[in-house]
Amino acid sequence: MPNVALYNIAGKAIGEVELSEEVFGIKVNEYAMHLVVKAHLANSRQGTQSALTRAEVSGGGIKPWRQKGTGRARQGSTRAPQWRHGGVVFAPKPRDYHMDVNKKVKRLAMKSALTSKVNDGDLIVFDALDIAAPKTKEMIKTLKAVNAEKALVVLPESDEIVERASSNIQGVKTTLVTTLSVYEILKYDKLILTKDSLAKVEEVYN
Repeated sequence: MPNVALYNIAGKAIGEVELSEEVFGIKVNEYAMHLVVKAHLANSRQGTQSALTRAEVSGGGIKPWRQKGTGRARQGSTRAPQWRHGGVVFAPKPRDYHMDVNKKVKRLAMKSALTSKVNDGDLIVFDALDIAAPKTKEMIKTLKAVNAEKALVVLPESDEIVERASSNIQGVKTTLVTTLSVYEILKYDKLILTKDSLAKVEEVYN
């Protein structure tokens, strides 16, 4: 079973914690992670882009000039794409970008993302994040102690002190075990868990 160091709030190693082989020690499936991240980004798109085609713009009902004899190129409408205020060729229209991913693939992708963090040495486990006050400098001090500048902090449940202390730090985000996503795990350099959040993650994905 894989082991990682266990840190206190001061960033000093106080021991080791054993990780579940089923969650943090599987063979990494990059395709599953790619599929889930692709679906996450696609489902985040609003799909509200829209432009008018030549059939939808106003005006242009009359032929600008006669077909022959003017010396100019023939034109049928002033609302053709080559005209100012004309319609757009192949204009984008509102659409749904939604993608569905199989539950088993989602679980495999999550386990692969967690395992990749362990393999890269980017998983940090704290005994607890008992910050004295909801101050940014307190959280920065804790993160610097474990060399985590761009990090995703996963909490077992909502913690106002930690959330407020982290909210103004660029490159740091807090989330809950229940809302943890593969995209966020891969987006941030370091993944930070507490012993309690680690236990919850293993309970959910074991």
